[in-house]
Amino acid sequence: MLRFLILFSLLIHSCVAPPKTKAAAGALPAKKWLTLSGKEPAVVARGGFSGLFPESSATANDLAISSSSPDLTMLCNLQLTKDGAGFCLSDIRLDNSTTISTFLPKGQKTYKVYGQNLKGWFALDYSADTIFSNVSLVQNIFSRPSIFDGQMSIAAVEDVLDAKPPKFWLSVQYDAFYMEHKLSPAEYIRSLRFSGINVISSPEIGFLKSIGKDARRAKTKLIFEFKDPETNEPTTNKKYSEILLNLAAIKAFATGIIVPKDYIWPIDSAKYLKPPTTVVTDAHKAGLEVYASGFVNDMLTSYNYSFDPSAEYLQFVDNGQFSVDGFISDFPPTASQAISCFAHQKRDTPKIGKTLVITHNGASGDYPGCTDLAYQKAVDDGADVIDCSVQMTKDGMAFCLDSTDLIPTTTAATTLMTRATSVPEIQSKSGIFSFDLTWAEIQSLKPQIQSPFLAADGFPRNPKNKNAGKFMTLADFLNFSKTKAVTGVLINVQNAAYLASKKGLGIVDAVKSALTSSKLDKKVLIQSDDSSVLDSFKAVPQYTRVLSIDKEIGDAPKPTIEEIKKHADAVNVLRSSLVTISQSFATGKTKVVEAMHKGNISVYVSVLRNEYLSITFDYFSDPTVELATFIAGNGVDGVITEFPATATRYLRSPCSDLYRELSFAILPAKAGTLVSVASKEAQPPASAPNPPLDAKDVMDPPLPPVANLATNNASGGAPPASLRSGTIATTANLSLSLMAVLALGLLLCAGA
Repeated sequence: MLRFLILFSLLIHSCVAPPKTKAAAGALPAKKWLTLSGKEPAVVARGGFSGLFPESSATANDLAISSSSPDLTMLCNLQLTKDGAGFCLSDIRLDNSTTISTFLPKGQKTYKVYGQNLKGWFALDYSADTIFSNVSLVQNIFSRPSIFDGQMSIAAVEDVLDAKPPKFWLSVQYDAFYMEHKLSPAEYIRSLRFSGINVISSPEIGFLKSIGKDARRAKTKLIFEFKDPETNEPTTNKKYSEILLNLAAIKAFATGIIVPKDYIWPIDSAKYLKPPTTVVTDAHKAGLEVYASGFVNDMLTSYNYSFDPSAEYLQFVDNGQFSVDGFISDFPPTASQAISCFAHQKRDTPKIGKTLVITHNGASGDYPGCTDLAYQKAVDDGADVIDCSVQMTKDGMAFCLDSTDLIPTTTAATTLMTRATSVPEIQSKSGIFSFDLTWAEIQSLKPQIQSPFLAADGFPRNPKNKNAGKFMTLADFLNFSKTKAVTGVLINVQNAAYLASKKGLGIVDAVKSALTSSKLDKKVLIQSDDSSVLDSFKAVPQYTRVLSIDKEIGDAPKPTIEEIKKHADAVNVLRSSLVTISQSFATGKTKVVEAMHKGNISVYVSVLRNEYLSITFDYFSDPTVELATFIAGNGVDGVITEFPATATRYLRSPCSDLYRELSFAILPAKAGTLVSVASKEAQPPASAPNPPLDAKDVMDPPLPPVANLATNNASGGAPPASLRSGTIATTANLSLSLMAVLALGLLLCAGA
């Protein structure tokens, strides 16, 4: 079989990594680890890169080796055929991870395995020839790519050893079951003479003791694996929880233990971390290494990790109390980057390069957007620029919120549904709009965290803080920004024409007034999808004007670039305007960044989120690889994110600098390479290319004057003069003049 993924990794390097120079090269300072040996934790790839490809396939193994730490350990879960051949798969039943049920539809049987009746297709019923010649692999986790199913052969143990992984780990899960059916995993391993096997693990004490003498002679480590605490260990018939109480006894036949990660950092029923156990420190006191298992990128774990898989790894190695000695992971590059790039990173470490980390409603992945807590979290997380999408109330208060429709971001739907209206100029569906409520009414509501993957996928964000925080006026936001360690602010202006003409609210002048009053001495970015709004700020050249392009584009011809330059210094574009996506695969790279940069226009990309559901397979379900792709691969000038901590951590890491000579780097993905590994028939259909941005799409009509609707606003009071537009103030003065003329006329009539 061709080793596609070696080519894959080489393509990534050759296409996106700049040539390294001696001047830029440099080793990182040595890190101090709280592992048993004092060395960095091991990365153990369960079945190769099984988070992407079928377990232990040649492609999964090759990508794991080429994309992970140089000292990677490859783990193979041993299964045996009826004629004693060994191959690598986790489940003793083959029907969930191979095509055997299609090839032999009547081959299902039932066996008792450790006291449980299991039904399926079992390896011990078939010869090696049947398994290797007629059965192929499929991905056994349905959230992972299925386009490689049926195209990759089952790997014999010898095949994996022949791939020459830096280290090889053989896991023997079912020794007692195989022995019951006259197959011996121990004899199979002896037939290999332990050659190339660095580690052997098992949840069965009897098996480990049976090969102890041979393993010591071969200098192969033996590791005891803990299963569910209430499950009985087959040899002693004791619960694993009971065995855990006497770690010193394990030292007699093993050099370390594997425990599910929840043994170390338990998670409560609400999916928040509980205090750590003493498993790691107790094991280290007994002279045992500790390997934590169960690490994946594509599963909701604890909300404490903000959907960031690297944050979870760091919790186990960089907590100041202890460190595990290794991770067993389906996504070994993510484990590698956590150890090699992010561990022991100091909060005051300067960022590498000039890419801006710009928030989207503050740290809105962790707290309700545009609240004091979201902004403070963004500051704490090292954001360069914090943002305020300005909305207006009925009585003229400018405040920060993602949308003028209050339903997604507040509790308005529970108390104010009678105030819902339809405003087709704003959105197609009805809503409860800020411009129909007074500031006092809005303050009576609670903020509400936006969970973009809740309705369809059941992924809520931080439920404990679902309604935490306070709304902030624009003036409060600017005053907050003045005192915080941020480079600047982004002010997003929406719906200016509608507010002026239909609601008598001058949002542009409200923003100008607030900025002037704040005396903010930091970078100010003014963003809008309306070029006329941007033109309104031309008089302040130090402001950076950002044109928001809310539709997918694939290029920007020269006339379009020239039109943009009349109004803006930068553009905010969608992720899919830079990398095209088809069925969660990156299929192509557009010319947008190249075209904008030729015109001296900066490019910001939005919106970046940590949930794996928003991240293509090419990025390994890892938000850090997505960041690397847009920053190092596409050369954007800023990323607009709801999780600024993830972006800041990446930019502070030396691994983000592709000019630096390191043993491990976080490399961008090259669009189209991953999908090309699948057969043509299995690849998703090619999507139509994104259209180029037309110059006419940039041009907007002039803003209308602010209408005089003071009488209609009577119930909420007239908008404050400091926040009303100049047009409204002029209209008010004219009204007073007309009243004076009318009074004079009445007096003259009375005198006559």
